[in-house]
Amino acid sequence: MASRKTKKKEGGALRAQRASSNVFSNFEQTQIQEFKEAFTLMDQNRDGFIDKEDLKDTYASLGKTNVKDDELDAMLREASGPINFTMFLNLFGEKLTGTDTEETILNAFKMLDPDGKGSIHKEYIKRLLMSQADKMTATEIPPHSWQRSNTRSLWSSAPVDQMLEFASIDAAGNLDYKALSYVLTHGEEKEE
Repeated sequence: MASRKTKKKEGGALRAQRASSNVFSNFEQTQIQEFKEAFTLMDQNRDGFIDKEDLKDTYASLGKTNVKDDELDAMLREASGPINFTMFLNLFGEKLTGTDTEETILNAFKMLDPDGKGSIHKEYIKRLLMSQADKMTATEIPPHSWQRSNTRSLWSSAPVDQMLEFASIDAAGNLDYKALSYVLTHGEEKEE
């Protein structure tokens, strides 16, 4: 006789499969493979599902051991059933489709470019990202990565630098925001 947990997972897996049968068509094969690797890393007990214990173990492997149960429960509630690989892809698909349109992103950048040059200096963008709205906290910016300039503070953060890695930046440090808007909405261009 199967355990209650196994029966629950099997039923949830069928619901997840029916609810998101075309989720694989939303991603390229390379993306699916990357998600599969991430899923496998998170499925610590190798049962084909990500549950609260898997999340705890994943956080612990990253050095975070004080994650509250209610936080983990909230993460798990984002799924409509047990989190198998199909549900995992479905959750990412829902998150990714929430991206603004290319036109919306371009218009936002244009507000920061009153001269209409089509580019914005990367240091200006970095300062904005770290000082406005959902700015990073000091704990997210390692102290050893802070840099000072002559007259004003220029903060350099590894997460912001990583985000800007896929942006087209010329030798003068100007970020091509039209190209960045394209990458944000369509993904990186493939090299041929």
